[in-house]
Amino acid sequence: MTALPFPLAEAPEPLALETGRKLFAGQTEFLKGVVAMSGLPPADRLEVCFAGRSNVGKSTLINALTGHKALARASNTPGRTQEINFFTLQDSHYLVDLPGYGFAKAPVAVVEKWQRLLKAYLSGRATLRRAFVLIDARHGIKAVDKEILGLLDKAAVPFQVVLTKADKVKAADRETVLAQVRASLQPHPAAYPEMVLTSSETGAGIPTLRSIIAGLD
Repeated sequence: MTALPFPLAEAPEPLALETGRKLFAGQTEFLKGVVAMSGLPPADRLEVCFAGRSNVGKSTLINALTGHKALARASNTPGRTQEINFFTLQDSHYLVDLPGYGFAKAPVAVVEKWQRLLKAYLSGRATLRRAFVLIDARHGIKAVDKEILGLLDKAAVPFQVVLTKADKVKAADRETVLAQVRASLQPHPAAYPEMVLTSSETGAGIPTLRSIIAGLD
């Protein structure tokens, strides 16, 4: 039987699971919000970023990973968060929350400024090890997601798809969405060849994602 491209990540081995648990059991704090490259903190530790269209559940996922209900602020207004938000994870990692894209209610000038900042950040951050691109498991990859995937390819930043809200998709519909995502990822050289299926509500996939982050070097 031929293996599927971009399979779902399997449950980690016990040691990797514990390494991830320990990393995220440590102190996590909001460091700063950045609106220009000059405001970036020193590139002195491993860094991962989270990208996703507005209201895909990005802030909720970061809160679930870190075990803090209000660490990352969630907003019901698309395009409201227009800063790159840095969080310190112990003294070894930065977690970086990128602004939600697909601005439904943001002025054109704001969108253009954000896009310039995003491009500069992705291409100029040597300590950025992986971008996690969040995709709603109910809807798959949409047109607004394709621009960020192209940007990550051009910046040569490895990215991994994290499917969110898995608890809200029917089992019968899940395979259709997974097939659509797999097909959409095929042309992207920067795509990591494995996806993570998560639910911030049930906790599904959260330990796996912690282990993946803890295993980066």
